[in-house]
Order: sequence, then structure tokens, then C-alpha cells
Amino acid sequence: MLLMTATLFTEHTMPQFCFFKKDKHIAALEISDAEKSAQLTGEGWEKQFEEVRAADAESALTRLAEMRKEEVTTEHAFVTGSVFSSLLTAILK
Repeated sequence: MLLMTATLFTEHTMPQFCFFKKDKHIAALEISDAEKSAQLTGEGWEKQFEEVRAADAESALTRLAEMRKEEVTTEHAFVTGSVFSSLLTAILK
């Protein structure tokens, strides 16, 4: 006899975080926390454009650091890569 079972998974959505910057400090804040967002803005923190989903604020800050590192790597690869060299050669001809 063949028995079949089904397992149901409850989807737990990770919260979405936005970032605020003041001087060299960056804070991660759940997007749903409008009161804290207004407080940080009032204290002179500048809202950044990046938003990520993460388990907690620390994970969100880690992901932001990874994203920014990837941006720098991509820009560097473009400037030093063959695409840039080809474009420069075409322009200088």
C-alpha cells in the first residue's frame, strides 16, 4: 500500500529594510516603521535609495555592503575591461 503525505509550508516573508546615512554611519530600518523614519530624517539622516529584504537589520546592512561592493567591482571591470578599451579605440580613430 502506498501512502502519500503532503507538507504545507507557511511562507514567512522577510521584512523590507531601507537605509539612512549620517556622516559615516548607516542605519537599517524596516520600511514599515514610519515613525522612526520621520525621526531619523528630522535628526538630519539622509535616506538612501537602496532597499533590501532581510531577516534582521544586521543582515540588511551586510547585504547593503555586498551590493555596494558589487557596484564598485562592476564599475572597475567596465573601466579596465575590453569594452572600455574598444570604445576608447573607436572614439580615438
